[in-house]
Amino acid sequence: MAQGARRTAAQVAGVVALAVAVTAFLSVAAVRHGFFDLKVYYGALTFWVHDHGEIYDYLKPGTQYGFTYPPFAALVMLPMAYLPWPAAITVSVAASVVVSAVLIWWLLDPVSRRAGWSRWLTLAVALCLAAAYEPMRETINFGQVNMLLLFLVGLDLLRLLPAGNRWAGVGIGLATAIKLTPGVFIVYLLITRRWRAAFTSMAAAVVATLLAAALFPDASREFWTSSLWNTSRVGELAFVSNQSLRGVVARLDPDHPSTLAWLLLVLATLGIWAWRSRAAVAVGDEATGLALTGAVMCLVSPVTWVHHLVWLIPALILLVDNAMAAPAHGPRRRALLAFAVIAYGLLISRIVWAWEKDFTGLDGFLGSNTYVWISLALLVLLPIRRWAVPAAVGPAVGRPEPTGSAVEPAGVPQLVEPDRGTPTGERHRVGGPLAVR
Repeated sequence: MAQGARRTAAQVAGVVALAVAVTAFLSVAAVRHGFFDLKVYYGALTFWVHDHGEIYDYLKPGTQYGFTYPPFAALVMLPMAYLPWPAAITVSVAASVVVSAVLIWWLLDPVSRRAGWSRWLTLAVALCLAAAYEPMRETINFGQVNMLLLFLVGLDLLRLLPAGNRWAGVGIGLATAIKLTPGVFIVYLLITRRWRAAFTSMAAAVVATLLAAALFPDASREFWTSSLWNTSRVGELAFVSNQSLRGVVARLDPDHPSTLAWLLLVLATLGIWAWRSRAAVAVGDEATGLALTGAVMCLVSPVTWVHHLVWLIPALILLVDNAMAAPAHGPRRRALLAFAVIAYGLLISRIVWAWEKDFTGLDGFLGSNTYVWISLALLVLLPIRRWAVPAAVGPAVGRPEPTGSAVEPAGVPQLVEPDRGTPTGERHRVGGPLAVR
């Protein structure tokens, strides 16, 4: 057998072994939710279309959970009402898997090219690791829309905006019309002064919302005047699945969580995010802008359930990218790889659930908020990849940038020193406006 064939056979065997290991891990670690959220969507749409009820009046039998997305989301999901339940599950899983594979490919393909890795092998390994990632497996098992929204945002920021496409922003606008929280990416476009893309995203969100209002005036009136503001179904903010800054504050005093403390933390976090995002865009590093904004969205949203943390996937991948760009065997590469491995290891472990019943004491404070600490660390320490962007791409750079440089703009937090000695900048749900599942 030729050497190339033997290498390919070994790679295939390695991927199969990894897939078997992940399957064994999931058989033990994964919690089965029975497509709970998809059942809510399916039931609400069926009630609306076939029983002629009001979509926002529907509650899943035996629960307090109903359809909480804007009317445009109902329009997008409308075909589900005409499918049998097994087909709805199939479409939901298939759609999440396909868009996840495409998004991961967009992020990883440049890494594999720069590192000289086999491209198919890189993607295969990444998909196996993604299957073990707790937020990903929760998203699929709940029947959630998180990866579809991340794909729409990634389409804008990773493909259309860097190419100067005039339609850049449409994906963000549609994601915002489906679920309100991706609207933070419109703010990202505004603070980084990409005015055309920002206004395109706002126009897309408005047009989609008005289209839904024209088609479903009663449902739109109910959502925007009543359901959006209805907090009667608010669950416990202190529930351990809420891995946001609001959850951290609530777990300190579940009976009287401090709104002032939360707002101060949010303002400080937004300040760091705005500063770092502008620095990333100044050198044309749109992928890092996506990663930082995904992390800040998880932090400042009043409720960030564990499955929402799929928005950290870009940051984890970029940690690996930065590590592989650092000098081999140097302290920077070791530090970044360690960061990536530890963060990923914790995010597949379900560690926060060890404090589900009791999050008091120092161990409870540290352990029950583990995923929040990871989000904060990614926001502050994820390097900006000045070295990865060709000189002609950087929108705010007036001179060519040296290729291969790992130096970030001045003022960006330092992570480690490269070998050459130069500092391198490195299940309780909330029914309120921003807490829709």
